[in-house]
Amino acid sequence: MPQFFLGEEFLLATQLLVAFIGAYFMAFWLGLVFWTYKDIKARSRDAITHLLAVVLVVLFNLPGLLLYMLLRPQETLAERYERSLEEEAILHELDQRKLACPNCKRATQEDFLICPHCRIPLKRACPGCGRALNMAWRACPYCTAPVAGEEAPLQPVQTA
Repeated sequence: MPQFFLGEEFLLATQLLVAFIGAYFMAFWLGLVFWTYKDIKARSRDAITHLLAVVLVVLFNLPGLLLYMLLRPQETLAERYERSLEEEAILHELDQRKLACPNCKRATQEDFLICPHCRIPLKRACPGCGRALNMAWRACPYCTAPVAGEEAPLQPVQTA
């Protein structure tokens, strides 16, 4: 029976190759753990969630990472903050549109009677107190004076 003799150089090369592959997979595993920690930290403020995500990848390696990817929050804290800023900007813009001229769409103020740009009537002045009134109102809510065609001023309601 022939005997195979492996030289010391071959055994040393094999050991180095196995050590290199082992070190590569160890670095890959540590990289997955580090990436998971950074990712969950960007997505949640809860320390227990951070710990559970990292432990999942430490114990189960790639299957743990895949499970983490399925369970992690969809958006980061920065994306959530940016979305809330966009929502606030949209709400602010909608509020500004309420105070815009219906004709030229330029900004106006609540007490403007006409648009200073295109001169379209926005509100009318109360004949009693001079405050700006909505065009559809028939009486002034401030001084109870009738507006445009009402016959007598309204009397304030007396409460007992």
